[in-house]
Amino acid sequence: MPPTRSSDDRRPDDSELTRRIAAVLALVLVADAAFVAVLAYLFRPWVVALVGGAGDSAGVAGAVGWLALVALSTLALAWVQLKYTRRELLGAADARSVSETEYPDLHRRLRRLAQTAEMTPPDLAVAETETANCFTVGDLRRGTVVVSTGLLDALSASELDAVLAHELAHLRNRDAVVMTLATFLPALANDDYSLVRDSSGPARTLALGLAAVVGYAASTALVAVPAFSAASFVAFGGFAAFTVLFGGVALGLLALPVVVLSGVLSRSREFSADRAGALLAGDPSAMASALEKLDAEAAGRPTEDVRASGIRELCFLPHGLVRADAEEDAGDDPLAGLPLDVATHPPTEERIARLRDLAAEGRDGYR
Repeated sequence: MPPTRSSDDRRPDDSELTRRIAAVLALVLVADAAFVAVLAYLFRPWVVALVGGAGDSAGVAGAVGWLALVALSTLALAWVQLKYTRRELLGAADARSVSETEYPDLHRRLRRLAQTAEMTPPDLAVAETETANCFTVGDLRRGTVVVSTGLLDALSASELDAVLAHELAHLRNRDAVVMTLATFLPALANDDYSLVRDSSGPARTLALGLAAVVGYAASTALVAVPAFSAASFVAFGGFAAFTVLFGGVALGLLALPVVVLSGVLSRSREFSADRAGALLAGDPSAMASALEKLDAEAAGRPTEDVRASGIRELCFLPHGLVRADAEEDAGDDPLAGLPLDVATHPPTEERIARLRDLAAEGRDGYR
């Protein structure tokens, strides 16, 4: 009988994974806080006018008030990002929520595995595509597991259990929430998300108006000229021209640290979820065979849906979820010219080898 591992040996990467999750979350929040702080500086006269003299008072009280404003606004911005990113990811994959009447077996499997893991069952969505893959979108409640119809057709019952358990592990580790949040800035840099383009009617007018007000305030503050003067309108014109010409590159550079750090986290979290999911489902060899089958099936298919590159980082395998009507041309990518290739997943062969080793230990060895 193989020697029983200690609890420390059983989860050797947990502490490192936790540190990486915390680092990515901190980086995203720092970027949000910096954005909020700049806005607070630009709109300081308006804020002071709303809250009275206390908002501009000198000393500790004034500083604490502004720090509290920035902190609360940062948390609010992160919440909005998470909700917006969740909606965009599900929409980009054409994933729709399905009832237990439509997919009773799938719901039963997910509920049984969630109960075994002592967690609330997540929402379930299905993407109508032959591409066999799945991913999990995190939120502050229970998250959403998305599976493709191609995945359901490709896997056996035990393999499907293992893959669903893998996705539940992402939710239990909380890395699904952080990775969902971290996809926002890179997707924005790649022009996958656009508040103006994706809205219509009053919402589009509001988005354009807000962008104009922020741009006008920023340009006026940067050159320190009086508002509503000839110089302020010239400054706004120059700011708008700079944004059109160089905004994408600047946003890509800002997104680069998030891309790098979330890429490192993505690779670590896949190993962790493979192991945790295999143990939850009770069959590491089923997880390994699912990886082998899906990786072989992905050969020769398009590598990703060019309109939803953020999905690839979240998927079980890195080829993403390709929609049937995906565009042929990806367009300009502000990150494409940077001398950096960030892998989003560890090599599938290494994932399979680790799972084979885990299966070889036997039930007494890894339980």
